[in-house]
Amino acid sequence: DHESKRKRKMAEISQALTATSVDVAALRRMAISEGGLLTDQIRCKVWPKLLNIQTDDLLDKPGAALRENSKDYQQVLLDVRRSLRRFPPGMPDEQREGLQEELIDIILQVLLGNPQLHYYQGYHDIVVTFLLVVGEKLATALVEKLSTHHLRDFMDPTMDNTKHILNYLMPIIERVNPEVHDFMQRAEVGTIFALSWLITWFGHVLSDFRHVVRLYDFFLACHPLMPIYFAAVIVLYRESEVLECDCDMASVHHLLSQIPQDLPYETLISRAGDLFVQFPPSELAREAAQQQSQRTAFSTFKDFELVSAQQRPDIVLRRRFKEQPAKEAESKVVLARPSSSGFVKLAVMGLTVALGAAALAVVNTALQWAPKIDLQLFP
Repeated sequence: DHESKRKRKMAEISQALTATSVDVAALRRMAISEGGLLTDQIRCKVWPKLLNIQTDDLLDKPGAALRENSKDYQQVLLDVRRSLRRFPPGMPDEQREGLQEELIDIILQVLLGNPQLHYYQGYHDIVVTFLLVVGEKLATALVEKLSTHHLRDFMDPTMDNTKHILNYLMPIIERVNPEVHDFMQRAEVGTIFALSWLITWFGHVLSDFRHVVRLYDFFLACHPLMPIYFAAVIVLYRESEVLECDCDMASVHHLLSQIPQDLPYETLISRAGDLFVQFPPSELAREAAQQQSQRTAFSTFKDFELVSAQQRPDIVLRRRFKEQPAKEAESKVVLARPSSSGFVKLAVMGLTVALGAAALAVVNTALQWAPKIDLQLFP
């Protein structure tokens, strides 16, 4: 039965790709539903469609001058040298070193072509995922589109917009499980434990590459804020661990920052989609601690417009964050509490069914926020 489902899904993906007008809505459903896009070979074909990339007009490999003219080269070099664990175990040193050189060039090429973007530590964890799946030339195009849209807020000269996105985490948790929310508030743990999850799309914290690319299928097919919903469902899934932990910042932060490697990913992906439908960003934006929703990239994602940023010398993520105020919220947000706890209400939904109501809602929302050219394909 599993193999028949797999073959049927592969046939549906092939049909969507070969249609007269590529059926991006169907591809989004396939990426969201159980198993995602199944293979890296399929991802090479589908990921560009999800980001509206024309694969017949890719940039050539940059010359040596790219590194000489980059202010970020030394920091990128240091980060890439520390990225050994992101490559498949047993890969020959020569092959890995060649890929690391390509990784450096991709990052520097994107930054050179988009001076409004600022490099941050953890960015290379996202780039290496695309490099390993689709190769250097296509990865450069995908990462550039991703950096100017989905990741745009993380690449500002300050951490303000990143902190604002993190501030969506606690309202989501409170809506679903007030007990866990209140416990975390008493512990004053904040949301910094989820920072590396968010800015690397979990690439830095998950050891199994299969899980990483499965999440990338999901995130590429959905709204740019979906990673924060997935972060929330991880915390909610660990409810018993959290409540049994000592109620102090150090203990709770240590627990949550050590993400389990055996999570039920398909279940959590489904629940994240359900939460997005129940508590959409437009509803949570009014309740987020910082009032910056009109300044972040996801507020202009529909038109794929770049946000103009005041230019300042780049500072790596860790240093930038330390310079920001330590407060996680300027005021307590009062939210309506659910009448039932946990995920009881979520049982009626399920993104694991490709044509389920929640899946369709998430796909439709993603299309609403998609590039104009995608919208024109599906009037």
